[in-house]
Amino acid sequence: MTRKGCSRSRKVCLQRSDLRLGGVPQFALTAQDMAHTRFAFSPLWECVASVRVLKDPGGHAVHLPWAKRAQQRISQAGLDIRLLGDLVPDRQLPAFLTPTPSTPVPDLEHELDVLRDVPARVVRRDLDTMDSYGSGGLAKFYRDPAKGLERLASLIEAYWALVLEPCWRRISALLEAEVLHRARLLAEHGAERLLDDLSPMVAWHEGALTVAHAHLHAVHPLGARGLVLVPSAFAWPKVYSKTDPRWQPVLRYPARGLAGLWDEGGAAAPRELAAVVGRGRAILLTELAAPVATSELAARTRMTPAAVRGQLTTLRAAGLVSAQKVGRETLYVRTGAADGLVASGGEVDC
Repeated sequence: MTRKGCSRSRKVCLQRSDLRLGGVPQFALTAQDMAHTRFAFSPLWECVASVRVLKDPGGHAVHLPWAKRAQQRISQAGLDIRLLGDLVPDRQLPAFLTPTPSTPVPDLEHELDVLRDVPARVVRRDLDTMDSYGSGGLAKFYRDPAKGLERLASLIEAYWALVLEPCWRRISALLEAEVLHRARLLAEHGAERLLDDLSPMVAWHEGALTVAHAHLHAVHPLGARGLVLVPSAFAWPKVYSKTDPRWQPVLRYPARGLAGLWDEGGAAAPRELAAVVGRGRAILLTELAAPVATSELAARTRMTPAAVRGQLTTLRAAGLVSAQKVGRETLYVRTGAADGLVASGGEVDC
């Protein structure tokens, strides 16, 4: 498939209901579907996707710093995550494991309540789609889904507390910055621009949103339910879709800025800029290519939160930084005027 159409197999095509491309997997996307399209985060999805990272760290190189720490913590705690590993194969996940988020920012507790309430017949039906459900822990899960779901939810809670909760503020800041970026694209350029660069695997062209996807092979009308766009840290480098009729359709895609997600400081700033605005403010401007919260800036730059807030106040007054309230946090990002200053060349160690 290219951006000129949907000519090859093994692709998903979300498109207007008046387009018909014979033999190509697709969703029928109407104007009403567009009106119901929304963004959401999912802590439960991040748990599930992060298990794939641990199963194949080499295939998710951007997350290697996290994977090494997570494996060490799991080993030290003696946490047995084999059940999670069995439920997270290389290919298609059982649908009940990652329900569509019902709110923009659900917490893990709410998502696990939904997981615990999945009917036994649904669990068995989803496990039937897996190649290896009849062996090991999944066979026991199949025989008693209610007990299996409770055990799974408890395991996810322990896994979350051990390897994801300590870095969730950093991850959620990345996801919030992604949604803010998309909102700006929508305001400045419209829905086509918002959708066209979600991922290198996603493209909008001539009324069709095409998604490179290996496991969907049929026509899936959205039925005026719209699409839930879920930016993700651990989805990288792939995109994932969910078309189960029990939930609103979902497209999960890698959030922007992942390359710096696990950086532990060490920012560098142009020497010329540091000479004009000062070393601390120059370092902050260098970090503000994407929206970031004060607490995250303090962690990255090793400045105190109070020092960061003081410098940001000065930079905002000079028109070099703008602020946007997102939930309970304020995210800061440098302005266009500051972009030119940061690109002036030369570096200074932090």
